[in-house]
Amino acid sequence: MRWVNTIAAVRHHVNIQRHNGKVIGFVPTMGYLHRGHLSLIEIAQRRSDYVVVSIYINPTQFDPKEDLSQYPRNLDRDRSRLKGMGVDLVFIPSDHEIYPPDHQTVVRVNMLSTLLCGKTRPHHFEGVTTIVLKLLAIVEPDIAVFGEKDFQQGVIIKRMVKDLHYRVKIITGKTVREPDGLAMSSRNTYLTLAQRANAAILYKMLSWAKQRFRNGARVPGTIITTMKKKIKEKNGQVDYITAVDPNTLQPVKKLKKGALIVLAVYFGKTRLIDNITL
Repeated sequence: MRWVNTIAAVRHHVNIQRHNGKVIGFVPTMGYLHRGHLSLIEIAQRRSDYVVVSIYINPTQFDPKEDLSQYPRNLDRDRSRLKGMGVDLVFIPSDHEIYPPDHQTVVRVNMLSTLLCGKTRPHHFEGVTTIVLKLLAIVEPDIAVFGEKDFQQGVIIKRMVKDLHYRVKIITGKTVREPDGLAMSSRNTYLTLAQRANAAILYKMLSWAKQRFRNGARVPGTIITTMKKKIKEKNGQVDYITAVDPNTLQPVKKLKKGALIVLAVYFGKTRLIDNITL
């Protein structure tokens, strides 16, 4: 496993592998790796010959009110986990390497970035698409793997890749959950013990909603009202809960197979997202 911190080094090593006919897989992360990240790496390993993982906490996707400095970091822990996975190349760039002083360009997927999380975090997805496009341009992978928990992010990235004619195939991996159902996230470390226990309500209510659909419920409003009530009882502050089309992210008036119920909820200052497919 090689660790590099320059764009030139990434391109050098990847180009050697590409010249030898290897399929290049890529998993971008912000570090503090958990089993969810490792599952994405496993997908990349199954689908490619040479796997690149990036660790970079991208400052441009944090809103001004968010504390970038508090985002969890543990590079030694990440190094140990990646070594155990047999990753081929790890890219850990500096801010200066990614955003030099004369940097001027940003990437924005217009409509999709204004929906759902984009309403509360208006600059977030512009930061995401900019860094993802930069990393794709640096690594030039054949496939790139992202997590299904960040569903809106996945839809936006797929749209960006399609619109800009990138040849990379975007793959999404299933959400990995804790034993009580809470989706794994680096942000879970922000939760107090009480908040962590209460946060389990999110997946319970998503699962309940899916069961209601299986039992014949088709009106999203009634289901969402109950979900909000139950989450509020666990001291969760709902940002949004809505049923949407998985391709357009537009709200649906009637539930049908394949529709998505998505939510964002605050427990204290920690904002958690999750979703379930009907």
